[in-house]
Amino acid sequence: MWYLYGLALLAGVANAIEPGQNATLAKATGQPMLAGIFCFALAMVCLLGAMVVVRLWNPSTAEEATPVPWWAWPGGILGALVVLAQLYVSEQIGAAPFLGCVITAGVVGSIALDHYGLVGFERHPAGRWRIAGGVLMLVGVALVAAF
Repeated sequence: MWYLYGLALLAGVANAIEPGQNATLAKATGQPMLAGIFCFALAMVCLLGAMVVVRLWNPSTAEEATPVPWWAWPGGILGALVVLAQLYVSEQIGAAPFLGCVITAGVVGSIALDHYGLVGFERHPAGRWRIAGGVLMLVGVALVAAF
């Protein structure tokens, strides 16, 4: 299970690098939307390749397919909003404040999602220490943005 935390940390590093890459591509081409489409197209190619590899290791059957709740489908829209923010906002406010806001909003929002068991997550009560952690993150991002 420890390796999952390593993968999450790698995703965090990638999350810190990606806004700069996307904003630079948007600036260099002068076409932010085209840069966003390119980013999604490249991600699609990577996901298709990963899907082929995973299917070879672990083929699934039709019986394993289950109905999907309505709220699971628009996740791509949220991903597009993240990329649009990277294209238009990250360069304006800087990498640290941008990523600080994204991560902090994600953590604070996740505390609520966990507390109520929303969008497929198991319930994990928002105790005082989780709330204190969220508040500390808010203070931290405020400090990063101010200085």
